[in-house]
Amino acid sequence: MICVYTGAGKGKTSACLGQVLRALGHGKRVAFAQFIKRDGCAGEQALLHRLLGANFRADGLGFVKNCPDKALHCEAAKALLAWSRTILPTVWLLILDEVLYALHYELVTREALCELLACAQGAGTHLVLSGRHAPPWLVEISDLVTTLQPTKHPHSSGQKALLGLDY
Repeated sequence: MICVYTGAGKGKTSACLGQVLRALGHGKRVAFAQFIKRDGCAGEQALLHRLLGANFRADGLGFVKNCPDKALHCEAAKALLAWSRTILPTVWLLILDEVLYALHYELVTREALCELLACAQGAGTHLVLSGRHAPPWLVEISDLVTTLQPTKHPHSSGQKALLGLDY
């Protein structure tokens, strides 16, 4: 299966984490690739390191929008995609958290992502992809697509992100 969590709302990474817990609870092997985010910057990363060990990677370089070092971000995203291909035969579920941001900002290509999707199908590995801007072609080929939309968000009233709730 290909599952997508997208949209402007909060909860995409949280949905991915729920999938990890559910799969691990049933004794399934899981890998988690986190694009964009630097390792050590989000609360879930410490737990994922403990739960998944070498099957967790957070190789992002941080915010990419309007970044002068886009080439460095591209290399990091490509390397994480390459790692994801190598891990496919060994896991039942692979999470590609924030890969849709990487796709949107052209850090990874549609072709490279499609190649990974085909490899996952060949390996019998389920995929979960998250991030804003799910392209129509991906929505079309996915088995499950959930779009999260905010109804109310504290950022609208100027509240800063909260440790433990937002990151």
